[in-house]
Parts: sequence; C-alpha cells; structure tokens
Amino acid sequence: MNWYASFAIYILFWVISAFIVLPFGIRTPDETGEVLHPGQADSAPSNFRPGSVAIRATILSAALFGLYYANYVEGWVTLERFTHIS
Repeated sequence: MNWYASFAIYILFWVISAFIVLPFGIRTPDETGEVLHPGQADSAPSNFRPGSVAIRATILSAALFGLYYANYVEGWVTLERFTHIS
C-alpha cells in the first residue's frame, strides 16, 4: 500500500472518528445553568472543546487504522472469504 493511500485512508478514519466522538462530554446551557442569549438554540453546546475532540478522534482513528492495516497485511477478512460458495 502506498504511503499516500495509507494517509488518505487514515484521514477518512479520522473524520469518521471525529463525528463519532463529537457528542461525548458536551453539556447544554440547561445542564450547566447558563443563561441563553437571544437567538441561541436550546441544544447549543456551552462547553465545546475542539482540541479535546481532535485528541479523542486521533486516538480512535489510530486504533481503527491499526486494525485496518493489520487486516490488510495479515489478510484476516478478505473478499474471497465472503464470495466463496461451498
């Protein structure tokens, strides 16, 4: 596998991981006791930390990419295993 293909696949894993970890740890103004500003949605996060999301996404995507790459090298799950009809 080329390094740029590996990098592109890792970036895809990172984006998916970012969306997976995005809602964890978020609190709404109702939960934190803050006053809503005019026009602010009730569900708007009051403690959004993008750095924390990036760190969590990096850790999760590294683990997922490690599993993907190990499968690529070792061949645990292949297309032939699913298309082989006995």
